Formats: sequence, structure tokens, C-alpha cells
Amino acid sequence: MSSPMLELMGLVKHYPFRDSLGRKRGAVHAVDGVSLTVPRGGVLAIVGESGCGKSTLGRLALRLIEPDSGAIRFDGEDLLALRPAALRARRREMQLIFQDPFASLDPRMTVEAAIAEPLILHRLHQGREQARVAELLERVGLRPELARRWPHEFSGGQRQRIAIARALASEPRLIIGDEPVSALDVSVQAQVVNLLSGLIRDLGLTFILISHDLGVVRQIADRVAVMYLGRIVEEASAEELFHAPRHPYTRALLAAVPGQGGGVKLLEGDIPSPIAPPAGCRFHTRCPYAQPICGQAEPPPVNIGGHVAACHFQDSIPPATPIREAAPDARLAHLQSFFTPQGETLA
Repeated sequence: MSSPMLELMGLVKHYPFRDSLGRKRGAVHAVDGVSLTVPRGGVLAIVGESGCGKSTLGRLALRLIEPDSGAIRFDGEDLLALRPAALRARRREMQLIFQDPFASLDPRMTVEAAIAEPLILHRLHQGREQARVAELLERVGLRPELARRWPHEFSGGQRQRIAIARALASEPRLIIGDEPVSALDVSVQAQVVNLLSGLIRDLGLTFILISHDLGVVRQIADRVAVMYLGRIVEEASAEELFHAPRHPYTRALLAAVPGQGGGVKLLEGDIPSPIAPPAGCRFHTRCPYAQPICGQAEPPPVNIGGHVAACHFQDSIPPATPIREAAPDARLAHLQSFFTPQGETLA
């Protein structure tokens, strides 16, 4: 069995919270002891509500921000032990696709210059950078002659394709997509999801998808980790998590998928403040099954055949109605029948 591509072990990241006079008044618990393993060539989705720490975790994994404690191993190597020069060399193999494709591209650079920049930085395909840019544009479904245009001349979906081409330029082995389709129109989302699925398959990429859209997650992920208020509350294969969720929070998220309610009570109230997270199980203030112990003791994660959940009463909660075999998001399933992976064209 091959070693994992990425291992996150006990990662913690707290941001100091200060008042108007600059005095420290606490800390935002963005990530609070997260451990995850991403297999080589696998697709892991990290899901949860806004503010749960998903994006912070993604940046920690690439060491774009430094953790307060914990360990990060990429292909068996301790990333936190690397000095700047060695880390820069490793960064070629790890890339991030941002949510907003316009903000991720420099408006002062042509498409060709933006995609060629990683090639020049890492001294790849020297002497044939222009030809490589053309290859990458074709790979993401855009015509090579568009390389001389500027980012503002493209639609949102086309800009995201350009951002994907730029991420591929350094020939990475790991890509993290931070809500890569959430800023796009529904019709364009289907095209970009098709594109990413094909690239992951054809290039053998290891991919981490950060998303709150369970329809997109169902289309692309092998395994899903559910995050709530800085911690992972459930992790399982995508098939098992969608059909037999064990944590009440996961079941509430699935119940919110259009047409998939299954009689499960939806979430009520807002997510608690990450500055003062609840004691015990952090979800107990919103959980319909909470008991006194839930507010007193943190539930340990229980691993049953690779399905991990942290809930005191996961075995006694009534079974959830199985999620249908059909794609959980009818929007994408319907639209994918109309759009090819080649996507948009520019007149």
C-alpha cells in the first residue's frame, strides 16, 4: 500500500482577538486539533458551514499560513521542518485554486504572462514557454489564440479555467480547490466540475475540495470530512457518508440538499462564536438529540470500518433516510447533459 500524499496531524490555528485599544481579549479558534490523511491520487472534500475553518485548514496544509501546533507531512516529508528555499521547491508540487477567479489573476498581466509565470519561476519548459501555455489553455478547454487577451475580457467561467491552467503549469501533484465553483453561474459550475473531474482522472492528481455545496462534493469526491467550528466531526467515504451519516450535523447538512430532506430536522440558529466555542461537543447547542453529557464532555472520534464520527449518541440516534442514488444536486445532473467539458467559447 502506497504512503499517503498528505498527512495533517493535530493542526491548531488560533487568531488573537483584540479590542479597540489593542489589548488581547481572546482568540478565534479557526482550526482546533484537526487530523486528516489524503491518499495518493484521492479526492478528499472538506465540507461545512461558512466560518467553520475550511479555508484556514486548506492554507495550513500548504503552509501558506503557519500553524500554532501540529504536523504536516507531504509525500512523507515534514513541511514544517523545511527552510524557505526547500519549501519554495516543494511549493511547485502543491497548488491552490481560489474561489474568485478574477481576484486570483493579475489584471496587469495577459493570460499568457499569468500562465507562464510559474514556468519561469520554476524553470520549466525553458525555451518553449509559449507552446506550453497553448497546451495548458487547450487542456482547460480554451483556444490558444486567447493567450494575448486580458483577464477582464473573459467571463467568470473562462477566468476560472485560466486559473486552473495556471495551477497546472507547475505540474503539481496536489491541488486544493477552495470553493472553486461557488462564484460561478449554475450552468458554468457543471462545466468546471466536469473539467476538474477529467483533470484529476487524466493527470492522477491528489485533490482536496473545500466546499459547502454537497451536490458538487457528490460529483467529485472519494472521501468527505465534515468540519464544524474548527473540528472534524465526521469522516467517511463519500458513498457511505451520503447514505449512512452518523453525526447529527452531517445529517442536518444532507437534509438541506433540495429534495433529500428525509424527515431529518434542519439546523436551527447560528453557528456559535469561534472566539468562545461551546464546552463538550461543539454542536450540542444546535443538536436535536443533545443530552446533558454533550455539554460537559467532548465526544471522542469513533472509527468503525473507516467511518469516523465524534458523537456520544451516534449508535442510538434513529437511522437516517438513505440519500437517493440519483445525483444529490439535480441542477448539475441536468445541466451536465447539455454542456461538454470543453465549456464556453469566446466570440
